[in-house]
Amino acid sequence: MVDKNSSGEKKLSVPAKTLTLKPRVETGTVKQQFSHGRSKQVVVEKRGKRRVGGDAGAPETHAPDPVVAKAAPAKAPPTRPAQPAAPPRNNSGVVLRTLTEDERSARASALADAKVRDLEERRLAEEEAKRRNSKEGIEQAEREAAEARRKAEEDRHRQDEEAKRKAELEAKKRFGEAEAKAATATATVARAPVVPVARAPGIAADISDEDEGPRQVRRGPGGAVRPAAAPKTTAKPAPQKQRGRLTLVTALNADDVRERSIASFRRRTQRLKGHASNEPKEKLVREVVIPEVINIQELANRMSERAVDVIRLLMKQGAMHKITDVIDADTAQLIAEEMGHTVKRVAAADVEEGLFDIVDDSTDTEPRSPVVTVMGHVDHGKTSLLDALRHANVVSGEAGGITQHIGAYQVTSPESGKKITFIDTPGHAAFTAMRARGAKVTDIVILVVAADDGVMPQTIEAIHHAKAAKVPMIVAINKIDKPDARPDRVRTELLQHEVQVESLGGDVVDVEVSAKNRTNLDKLLEMIALQAELLDLKTNAQRPAEGTVIEAKLDRGRGPVATVLVQRGTLRVGDIVVAGAEMGRVRALISDQGDALEEAGPSVPVEVLGFNGPPEAGDRLAVVDNEARARQVTSYRAHQKRENAAASISGMRGSLEQMMSQLKTSGRKDFPLIVKADVQGSLEAILGSLEKLGTEEVAARILHAGVGGISESDVTLAEGFNAAIIGFNVRAHKEAAAAAKRNGIEIRYYNIIYDLVDDVKKAMSGLLAPTLRETMLGNALILEVFNISKVGKVAGCRVTDGTVERGANVRLIRDNVVVHEGKLSTLKRFKDEVKEVQAGQECGMAFENYGDMRVGDVIECYRVETIQRSL
Repeated sequence: MVDKNSSGEKKLSVPAKTLTLKPRVETGTVKQQFSHGRSKQVVVEKRGKRRVGGDAGAPETHAPDPVVAKAAPAKAPPTRPAQPAAPPRNNSGVVLRTLTEDERSARASALADAKVRDLEERRLAEEEAKRRNSKEGIEQAEREAAEARRKAEEDRHRQDEEAKRKAELEAKKRFGEAEAKAATATATVARAPVVPVARAPGIAADISDEDEGPRQVRRGPGGAVRPAAAPKTTAKPAPQKQRGRLTLVTALNADDVRERSIASFRRRTQRLKGHASNEPKEKLVREVVIPEVINIQELANRMSERAVDVIRLLMKQGAMHKITDVIDADTAQLIAEEMGHTVKRVAAADVEEGLFDIVDDSTDTEPRSPVVTVMGHVDHGKTSLLDALRHANVVSGEAGGITQHIGAYQVTSPESGKKITFIDTPGHAAFTAMRARGAKVTDIVILVVAADDGVMPQTIEAIHHAKAAKVPMIVAINKIDKPDARPDRVRTELLQHEVQVESLGGDVVDVEVSAKNRTNLDKLLEMIALQAELLDLKTNAQRPAEGTVIEAKLDRGRGPVATVLVQRGTLRVGDIVVAGAEMGRVRALISDQGDALEEAGPSVPVEVLGFNGPPEAGDRLAVVDNEARARQVTSYRAHQKRENAAASISGMRGSLEQMMSQLKTSGRKDFPLIVKADVQGSLEAILGSLEKLGTEEVAARILHAGVGGISESDVTLAEGFNAAIIGFNVRAHKEAAAAAKRNGIEIRYYNIIYDLVDDVKKAMSGLLAPTLRETMLGNALILEVFNISKVGKVAGCRVTDGTVERGANVRLIRDNVVVHEGKLSTLKRFKDEVKEVQAGQECGMAFENYGDMRVGDVIECYRVETIQRSL
C-alpha cells in the first residue's frame, strides 16, 4: 500500500510480517515386519526438494519450466504509467539487492539441469520396474510349466494303470485265471503320447527339460517291453523355492522375489553338461617305471589305473592275486603294455651307474707316474730290492723274513727325477689273491727271480697273473752276488713258460741286480722309466678320484684305515668316498712316509682315514657328490652281500632229516675257529689256506673272521661253540684275555702264516679217524678137541706157518668160511703157558667165550695196528 509522510511524499509500505522458510523435512512412522511375527515402529523422514523462486521471501514459488517458457513466451503485462520502481526492502527497512541478468541466467540453467536429472531418474526407475515385472512373469511361467508337466505325468500314469487293469480283466474273461498272466504279457499297452507343454515366452529350453530324467524300461511276463510308469507321489507339490542373492533389503522386504544366484546357475550348467557328455575320455599314455619287483597297488598308481582292473587282467591270465601281492618285472611289463602304456625297466643295480669308468672328454690331461708291481717267489729278495730302491729298511720289520701285506711306496728316480709307485706283493702260496690284486692295478710288472734258485711255483703263478693283466714285464734276476748264482739258467727256465728275454732274442727286458750290494739299481729304474714312456701314461687330475683299496685294517687309535692307490682324478680331504659296502668322509690322507697330505693325485698311494668300517681289500673306491648317494650305494651293496651270504648258508642247510642222513653217510667233522687278523689281505689269505685244508672227513668251520684285536664278544662266541681263537699279528684285549682264561678258551697268536696253517693242520688231523692195519702172524690146524672141566673146550693144534701169539686176534675158518673172530685166551705148550709158538710145533688153544671148534678147522692169527692219519 502507498502512504504519505509528513512532507507529503509517497512511499511503499511493507506489511509487518516475519520472513520464514517452509521446512523441507516431513516426518512419519512406518511399521516394519520381522520373522516369527515380530514388528517394529520406525520413524521415517522425508526430505523435499529445494524450490527456487523469483523472490527470496517466496520459497514455494515454482520456477517456470524452461521448455514451456521457450515454446510459449509469457505475455507482456499491461502498460502502466511510467513511474520509478521502489527498491525492495526487508522488515527492518533495509533495501534488498536486485539480481543481475547473469545471475538470473545462471540460476535458470541450474534449474534446467535439475529438471533433466529428475526426468532421467524417473525413466531408469520405470525400466527397473518393467524388468522386475518381466522376471517375475518368467518365474511364474516356469512354475506353471512345471506344474503342467507334473499333471501330465500323473495323467499318463493313471491312463497306463487303467489300461493294465482293463487288459487283465479281459484276459480273465477270455482265457481263464491260469492263462491271464501270459495273455497280459503278450498284450502291448500303447503308451499315451506325451503332450508337450507350451512354454511361456522367454523361458529357455534347457530350463523346461531340467527335471526330466531317464525313463526306466520294464518287461512283462511274456518278455514284452513296456515303459515303466513314474512313481505316484501322494505329497502335494511344495511351492517353488525363492532364489536370488540375500541382501539386507531383500531380507527386510519379504514381498520381493529372490533371484537365482550365479553359483546356482553354474552348478546347473555343469550338471547338464555332465549328463549330456557320455563320450569316453581320452586315455592318457604314461611312461611307467618298473623295478625288478613291484606290488600291484604301486603299479596301478604309476599307470593311473584302478587296481581292480590290474587284478582282473591278471585273472584273465590265470593268476589270482591280491592288491598287496608282489609281481616280477616281466609280468608288470606285460600288464602295462596291455593297458597301452610304455615301460621303462630299471634295476636295483642302477644305483651304481656313473660311479666308475666315466668317459672323460676333457683334453686337459697330464702325465702320471707308472705303477710298478714287484712279484715273485717267496724269499727271492723282492722286499730287499724295494728297500734298496727307496733307501729304507722294510724287511727288518717283517716276521720270518716274508712279506705278508701289500705295501705301496713311491720312489723318485735319481736320473730323471720322476716318481715311480711300487707295490710289493707277498710271495707265499697263501697270498695268491693278493698277487692277483696287485697285478690288476699295475702298469708294469717286475718279476724277481733269484739267480741261485731259479723259477719256482710262485714265480710261475706271477707270470700267469702278469699275462692275465696284459701288462709289460721286466725280469729282475736278483742275488747275482752269490757264488752259486747262474743267471743264464734263469733265462733258460723262463723259456719254458713263454717268457723270452732280450738277450735270447725276445721282447722282455731283463736286468741282473743285487739288492744286497745295490748293483744295477739305476739301470733297473732306467728300464722302468723307458717302459713308462712307451706306455705314454696320461690322465686328468681335475676330475673326481677313483682308486683301488690295496689293503685295509682296523687301527685301535685311528679306526678303519685303508691303503688306497689313486688311479684317476685327485682325492682330497673332506671328499665323500664309497668303497665296497663301506662309506665315509676323508678325515686325513697319510703318505707312505707318514706325512699328512691335503690331496693325492693319480698313481699316489695313501692311507685314508674316515671310513665307517674297514672295506675289503680289492674294493674299488670312488668319490660321490653327497652322503645320500653314498648311503644309497652302500645299502644296495650291503643288501647284496647279505643275500649272497644267506644263499650260501641256505645251500649248505637242509631239513633235519637231511642233515642227520648226511652226517651218517659222510661223517664229516667240523673244526670250529675264530680268526682275527691285523689287515684284510692277511685275513683273506688265512681263510683261503684254511679252506684248502678241508677234506671229506674234516673241515675248518670259521665261526667269525674279522680285522682288529680279539674282543670279549669273540671269547663269548668261542665259548658257545667250544672253538679256538687264532690271532694273527693281533692281541686280545685285557678283558677278553681274562674272560678266555676264566672260561678255558685257548687263544693262539701267530705272526707267520705258514706256522698258523701247520698248527691248524695238525689239530684237524687229530679229528681224523685212525687207520687200522692188519699184520698176518700165522695159521694153525686143529688136530683134536679136548673137553676140560673148569676150562671148557681146548683145541690141540699144529702151527703150519708163521707164529701164534697169546692175546692176538684170531679167526676160525671152516670150509674156507670165517665162523668166528675173537682173541686167544689160552696158549699152552705141554702144560706151560707160552707167549708164542713157532711153525711146526704143537700147542693147545682156547678162545674167549667160544667153544664150537671141530677137527680140521683152521685158526688164523693176526695183529691189528692203529696208524694215526694226517691231512
